[in-house]
Amino acid sequence: MEGIQHELFMREALKEAEKARELDEVPIGAVVVRDGEIIGRGHNLRESTRNATMHAEMVAIQEANEQLANWRLEECDLYVTVEPCVMCGGAIIWSRMRTVYFGAHDPKGGAAGSLLNVLEDDRFNHTATVYSGLLAEESQRLLKDFFRELRKRKKQKNGEHA
Repeated sequence: MEGIQHELFMREALKEAEKARELDEVPIGAVVVRDGEIIGRGHNLRESTRNATMHAEMVAIQEANEQLANWRLEECDLYVTVEPCVMCGGAIIWSRMRTVYFGAHDPKGGAAGSLLNVLEDDRFNHTATVYSGLLAEESQRLLKDFFRELRKRKKQKNGEHA
C-alpha cells in the first residue's frame, strides 16, 4: 500500500477520534482495513457506555468481525490514533490482525512499544507488525487540546462551588 493510502486511513481514524471528543470521550479513533476498504470503525465510548472495554480499537474490531462474520482478521490492518493498550493489544493478537499503524505513543499505557510490545512478542501464537508515528502530531494535538479543555472546565466548576 502506498504511503498516501496509509495517511488517508489514519485521517479516517482521526475523524473517529473527533467523534469521541464530541461525546466528551478521550479522543481516540480507529479503523480496520481489508483490501483497501474500511470494514470497521470505532472511537472511545467508555464514558458513554460505562464500559471499560469500549476502547476505539475494540469497537472497530467488533464491527470488522461482524462485517466479515468471522473472528479472524488475518488479512486486516488497524489504524489507530494512539498506541494500543494491553487489552487492545490482546484483541489484536487474538483476532490475528496483520499490521497496526498508530499515531501518538502512550508512555503511560502503550503496549506496542512504549511500556512493552505485546504485538510483536513472538512468544504468542500470532504477531502483528507495528508502525508508529503516522500523523502523530495531529493525534497528540487532539489529546492535548482535550485534556487542556477538561482541566479548564474542572477549574471553572471548582471556582463556581468555592
